[in-house]
Amino acid sequence: QVQLVESGGGLVQPGGSLRLSCAASGFSLDYYAIGWFRQAPGKEREWVSCISSSDDSTYYADSVKGRFTISSDNAKNTMYLQMNSLKPEDTAVYYCASRNTNGCYSGAWAYWGQGTQVTVSS
Repeated sequence: QVQLVESGGGLVQPGGSLRLSCAASGFSLDYYAIGWFRQAPGKEREWVSCISSSDDSTYYADSVKGRFTISSDNAKNTMYLQMNSLKPEDTAVYYCASRNTNGCYSGAWAYWGQGTQVTVSS
């Protein structure tokens, strides 16, 4: 069955960096777009980034553009989110999710991981 498992979260000081990983099983990243969401306490889940499997195009929310980088290693069937220049407002549970198509703007989000906590604080 489809499974997404996030890792790499933790506590980091403002201005620091973290790299999140999302290991996928039960399907291939060669054929489906995949991305990241986050949810801060008391707030709705928000979309962060997506990478298309059709042409490796990447997309970012304005709040993280220029600081976060999404990538995938299809040989390892794993996606990454490199987060630099972290701010306290980046504190949230980060979820990876896969779409049911190869594009970030077609189809729908279909599967979700269990989330990993990122806390940015001094």
